[in-house]
Amino acid sequence: MTTQTPAPAGLPARTHVVRSRSHRLSLRLDVRALTVCLLVLAATAGVGVLALGTGEYAISPADVVRTLLGNGSRRTDFVVGELRLPRLLTGILVGAALGVSGALFQSLSRNPLGSPDIVGFTYGSATGGLLVVLVAGGTGGQVALGAVAGGLATAVLVYVLAWRHGIHGFRLVLVGIGVSALLQGVNAYLLAKARFTEAAQAMVWLNGSLNGRGWQDVRPAALGLLVVLPLIACVAGRLKILEMGDDVAGGLGVSVQRTRLVMLVLATAACAVATAAAGPIPFVALIAPQLARRLTRQPGPNLLAATCTGALLVVTADFASQHLHESAQLPVGVVTAVVGGLYLGLLLRRQRRAGRI
Repeated sequence: MTTQTPAPAGLPARTHVVRSRSHRLSLRLDVRALTVCLLVLAATAGVGVLALGTGEYAISPADVVRTLLGNGSRRTDFVVGELRLPRLLTGILVGAALGVSGALFQSLSRNPLGSPDIVGFTYGSATGGLLVVLVAGGTGGQVALGAVAGGLATAVLVYVLAWRHGIHGFRLVLVGIGVSALLQGVNAYLLAKARFTEAAQAMVWLNGSLNGRGWQDVRPAALGLLVVLPLIACVAGRLKILEMGDDVAGGLGVSVQRTRLVMLVLATAACAVATAAAGPIPFVALIAPQLARRLTRQPGPNLLAATCTGALLVVTADFASQHLHESAQLPVGVVTAVVGGLYLGLLLRRQRRAGRI
């Protein structure tokens, strides 16, 4: 049993503290942040229903909901449950993984540009997947393992190169940009040396696509998040302390470099899960945490809001990619790249006006 108590002195009025009867366990809830998460999840569900009902065989939203509840016809059960639902769930899982990964990276680097797209971790996962596809001839789960291994190897490389009496945000971003450029060259070399059919297959994956996703793609992504997200939740409380500065965090008993390394590994693992499931989808990890911060109007990493926002962004971009071209479906990565490129330009302009770059 739990009880809700008013916010203690010093906490905003919108904050509520939920405690157990014994007062041994407590949870501080931000009403606005929780409301934003619920609204974003509702929007994701709405876009998902539209996506499930759109295609060559159109299904009304009411019939989609009826089918999801187990009361559909054989035809709608097959179209929704076997053809379209796995794609939607993969998009939700990929977006959630990218959102939480971007929030962790931006919090660790204390820089709005500190996302896995910018610092090279996404390209590291892509390199791992490409090596499996083009060199080892692997498919499915082997590509997923290669993407995870590539992302973690890139994280180790960036961490070692950026280490100088500790890790600092701008150094991490700058080293990551250099490693990113190197990995893009490696990926281009692998594609140039590959056979035409293999290169074409790899290019589809590199563009970030949810086309043709089935339940065999949903299960590994869901399993990866089930492992990563609880670990992130266990150590997330230290992020706000780290954002106060290394000296303050050390004075409060937080092992700064060890915590930063653990967070870096977990953020890379989340990014690798997303890349393994759908290929590198750019800019979602950059935009989702900042959009979540603006919606919640709350400082800090906003991990839950960023996770929900990332899912909404990918699902919406995928829905748009299916309707922008009449004769073909664009990869979702193309849509996010266009939107993200515009957003990155606006972000850089804002940072320049503020005198930060």
